[in-house]
Amino acid sequence: MDTAFIKVGEHEVGPGKPALLIAEVAQAHDGSLGMAHSFIDAVADAGADAVKFQTHIAEAESTASEAFRKSSPYISESKAEFWRRTGFDEAQWAGLAEHARQRGLLFLSSPFSVEAAELLMRVGVPAWKIASGEVTNFPMLERMAGTGLPILLSAGMSNWEEQDEVVGYIQGLGAPLALFQCTTAYPCPPEKVGLNLMHDLRSRYGVPVGLSDHTGKVYSALAAVSQGANLLEVHVTFSREMYGTSVDASLTLDELAEVVQATRFIEAMLNNPVDKDAQAAGMAGLREVFFRSVVPRRDLKAGTTLKAEDLTTKKPGSGIPANRIGEVIGRTLARDVAADQLLNMEDLA
Repeated sequence: MDTAFIKVGEHEVGPGKPALLIAEVAQAHDGSLGMAHSFIDAVADAGADAVKFQTHIAEAESTASEAFRKSSPYISESKAEFWRRTGFDEAQWAGLAEHARQRGLLFLSSPFSVEAAELLMRVGVPAWKIASGEVTNFPMLERMAGTGLPILLSAGMSNWEEQDEVVGYIQGLGAPLALFQCTTAYPCPPEKVGLNLMHDLRSRYGVPVGLSDHTGKVYSALAAVSQGANLLEVHVTFSREMYGTSVDASLTLDELAEVVQATRFIEAMLNNPVDKDAQAAGMAGLREVFFRSVVPRRDLKAGTTLKAEDLTTKKPGSGIPANRIGEVIGRTLARDVAADQLLNMEDLA
């Protein structure tokens, strides 16, 4: 199945195009608006294409019984209280979005309720990034699909039947779609990354695919790019000593910069296949330097019939090529030659 292209802002996403690199801040700012702005600058400096947050509205998302995925002996607040403490109001979200645009970044934020999606519509986003836990939230998906913006969907907890259902639902609504292979584990061990599923998603649905990574290592991201990922999402942190539920699944900003540079390097290799003959023809000078030529072991007189023991091969490679020494043995010299003199066909009768 041919893979469709989508457009996220000014970025074309699909085969042969640069992978869209998304730095996921999530709640790593821990409710500090200043730190959230600092993340935007750091992500831009690292060279990523997009910065992504999460927009949680406690009253629209959580009940009092919702528990944290990870507990901390030092934090006693409920999940709803955490969302309230780490959330921003609409004006603050608008400021973050404008800052991102000023730094040349796409501003993305995953909504976790219809109300959060409505807020982000007013703030302005170029696409919708859907977390794995929201694939059954059809009311929210319908509202987002109605905007006509592309939907970037992670499906780390879905089986194939559920995946077929949500993909069919979104495509039935006419929304452009891309899919992330994602394993909901923080951190994710290498044996559970599932790079093979990237290829399965592409062949099954014909949409751009990528990896939403939670390993906290650069290796999985680069492996995904080398296998043709069209999108890449990695969590980021200023330091692994920071507090946060995703810190051990995150890259530092220095590691993010390394992933950006390595991704573009890998893409340059993948998108520029080399013709073997043309490559060799372009190395004529190097071939002379590194290849060998046929030379006499000692001074020889004209009329000598050349034997194997008369000859050896030495650099440079500008005489009779070493791999043609068999054609020289048994030939007669047309003129005197000196030891180590590069033989040419004119030297032979």
